[in-house]
Amino acid sequence: MREKFQPIPLTDQEGSCTKVPIVFRDTIPELPSTTYGTFSIYKYPAKFIPQVVAYALKKYAEPGMRIFDPFAGYGTTGLVSRIYGLDYELWDLNPIIDIIHDTAVSKPYKLNIDQLMREIAQSNDEFLPKWSNLHYWFPDEFIPLLSKSWGFAHALPREMKRVLLLPLIKVTKYFSYGDEKVHKLYKSKFSKKKISKLLEKDWSKIFYKMLKKEILKLLRRMQEYQGLSPIDVDYTIKSGIDIIETQLDYSADILITSPPYLQAQEYIRSSKLELFWLGHDEKYIKELSRKEIPYRDVKEIEINSERYNKFRDLISNEKLKVLYDRYFHAMLGSFTSLGEKITNRMCIFVGPAKIRTTSIPIDDIIIEHLNEHGWMHEVTLVDTIVSRVMFKAEVNPASGEKDSRIKTEHLVILKKKS
Repeated sequence: MREKFQPIPLTDQEGSCTKVPIVFRDTIPELPSTTYGTFSIYKYPAKFIPQVVAYALKKYAEPGMRIFDPFAGYGTTGLVSRIYGLDYELWDLNPIIDIIHDTAVSKPYKLNIDQLMREIAQSNDEFLPKWSNLHYWFPDEFIPLLSKSWGFAHALPREMKRVLLLPLIKVTKYFSYGDEKVHKLYKSKFSKKKISKLLEKDWSKIFYKMLKKEILKLLRRMQEYQGLSPIDVDYTIKSGIDIIETQLDYSADILITSPPYLQAQEYIRSSKLELFWLGHDEKYIKELSRKEIPYRDVKEIEINSERYNKFRDLISNEKLKVLYDRYFHAMLGSFTSLGEKITNRMCIFVGPAKIRTTSIPIDDIIIEHLNEHGWMHEVTLVDTIVSRVMFKAEVNPASGEKDSRIKTEHLVILKKKS
């Protein structure tokens, strides 16, 4: 795999400008698309495309380096690191990363899918999540079928679970009052109508047909990923942890991550349905939710950025100012602390989010602050967002203003000062 580390040369712009336009999708020929292989087997909110990670690793990594992502989310950094034979460590508050990663890196499991579907239908195992709102999110008619299917899945050996859990999650969400088109647990007019139509049909037959289709699709994706010749490397995954309060035990060479968005951070809520069916209980999920940045107190640090103070002064709403403060104290505090164990570079992928109508230059604030803590800014690569499935609305419900989503994302490259 050493040949994959052919360096990506600096452009003329990178030598003379701090911000340079780029189209990451066009930079990595070995990755045909942003959803290739197992890079898109679960709809995780705001995950970054694999070409971003691949670009950073091809340009800055060397064989033998260890890669670290403290806000790993979907786990893209780990999947890409394997392609280039690099050890890695992934952290995330959301424990669903364990299932996604375990499935995404596995070789396709050989099975008789028709036999599997018969075994699920004939199973006597049952499982119901410990969820007080179960009957709010699922019609009573569907619950016995779901209980049987999940009871069967939980009884499987680990290697076989890998081909069933994510497909079963997708079909379970479709058979709920949750709207699978949005990245949060949300009962919409669309989803209510969907359930009404299902109840008028042979919904049991539809369930098994959908499940079979999703399993076959996953097996094809797993085969595609294996076609990229990933290498079995050493890796560590820490899930369900309080990232802000956790220290890195060992040094890593490159940190590459995409931290939570400034005002779109309800990642636990977005996968609550999945977490219940995977076996987590209500108490644990509530504990995780309370550790998300908007809902917790954060240790204040000294923020070394004039832009941070300048844009803070523009926020008149006190609740939004609290959110602003919590976000930057949490993010910059984490990067300051974790950066002490990073030996080479930090690559931080962020978008210039807005508070009300004010665009906040998150990348510049990060650069200014970390410059005072031993890091030199090399370049910021600016990519235009092609598509994203986020919450869409003509008017932002929080502000009443015309909705304006982030149009660019910025990869900030920082090098450790000698």
